[in-house]
Amino acid sequence: MICISTDRSSSFFLMSRVWIYLVSALCALLSPGIYQAEGMEVFTSSELEAINGTNVLLKCTFKSTYPLSEDTTTVSWSFRPVGQTAEESIFYYHQTSFPPFSGLFKNHAVWSGNVVKGDGSIRLQNVQFTFNGTFSCQVRNPPDIQGIAGEISLKVVSKVSNSEIAILAIAVGGSIGIILLILIIYVFVRLFRRNKIYSVLV
Repeated sequence: MICISTDRSSSFFLMSRVWIYLVSALCALLSPGIYQAEGMEVFTSSELEAINGTNVLLKCTFKSTYPLSEDTTTVSWSFRPVGQTAEESIFYYHQTSFPPFSGLFKNHAVWSGNVVKGDGSIRLQNVQFTFNGTFSCQVRNPPDIQGIAGEISLKVVSKVSNSEIAILAIAVGGSIGIILLILIIYVFVRLFRRNKIYSVLV
């Protein structure tokens, strides 16, 4: 009797372990995280340069294995200044745009995308030197979830001043003038030599 009881207990224990493994595997397959590697792909340019005071488009496009719609797809943008590790949220889109109402990018970040067409771009108006840093574009379209955001490194450069333009124009004009002067001297020398040879022969 003791042996039979032990066998039944062992069998019950083994069956329980089998069911635990099956349930765990099933939960893993149904977990939303399983689709992270399957579906969402985000594409951005790695580097971008803009002149201070101008507008620049931060292009972010994406693909999903599931249909894109205004109801499910969300786009979020964050910013990390140069030399820092902390990020701040600067823009969010879900059915409508939610631009920043305060902070560095207030009145600067404008929605310029179309989630149905796989476009989550934003436009920065009147860029400033304080915008130097890394912009991250994160897209979610459940059950597709983007784990690694697309990143754009923005470099804001100085606008060319009028004095610099004048100096450049003078330099280019001077170079052209010198070349023309050399060409004229060369032509005159050639003509002088030809006339001298002709007079000797005559």
